[in-house]
Amino acid sequence: MANAHALSSRPALLLPALSLAKRELVRFLRQRNRIIGAFLTPIVFWVLIGAGMGRSFQAPGGSSGASYLHYFYPGTVLMILLFTAIFSTISIIEDRKEGFLQSVLVAPISPMVIVLGKVLGGTALAFGQGLIFLLLAPLVGFSFTLLSFVLALGVMFIVSFALTALGFCIAWRMSSTQGFHAIMNLFLMPMWFLSGALFPASGAMAGLRWVIGANPLSYGLSALRQTMQWHSVAGSAGGVSFTVNVIVSIGFAVALFILASAIATGRTSADLQ
Repeated sequence: MANAHALSSRPALLLPALSLAKRELVRFLRQRNRIIGAFLTPIVFWVLIGAGMGRSFQAPGGSSGASYLHYFYPGTVLMILLFTAIFSTISIIEDRKEGFLQSVLVAPISPMVIVLGKVLGGTALAFGQGLIFLLLAPLVGFSFTLLSFVLALGVMFIVSFALTALGFCIAWRMSSTQGFHAIMNLFLMPMWFLSGALFPASGAMAGLRWVIGANPLSYGLSALRQTMQWHSVAGSAGGVSFTVNVIVSIGFAVALFILASAIATGRTSADLQ
């Protein structure tokens, strides 16, 4: 009887989460400016920064055949995941102002279900937009095997989940979108800058190399870059294996989801006031 009750309760818990995730997707598709901003802004960064720094770039290992646009491409995919995942959590602030969040919190469901629904919705949005840009990678010289492409999708999902959970942790405590943007500019963009997206860690000063090594996002980017350069020496650049990169990224995602659930549980009574 206990097992039957547990099995029957899982769909009941999953349905609200999927409903919240679907709501995030519908809201996003109705706001075309968000689609354009989240997708085109990283592309503009890729073209402008790549064109400006291409002549002065030296690929890791001394290879002169790799252009900066080629090196920066995985970092641009990461930027798309970052922009879409983080901005999707602004809806938490909007939902609080509109009263929707309060109505959800009084429902007989665990706050963890609310977190899961919000995070899954943002993850799906980030993953979808990142996938579009990933499919364009062969046009700039990347080649995939079936295995490396599937692994790239897995890495993108993990990173998207982690970034959305991080955005949830920040947005849940915010009362204004202006404050959210300030935190993003102060904290999240430097986190992307110091992930190895703009420059190789091997060429940075000792202090920056330590920061890049301590940045969990750099492991997700390294794993993504390895899947996109599966047969090349550059694919294992940085001295960290693909397995380690994935394990760190999964740990980062799980830790942030647990933290987001703890924050939501601890602040539920305050949000109901």
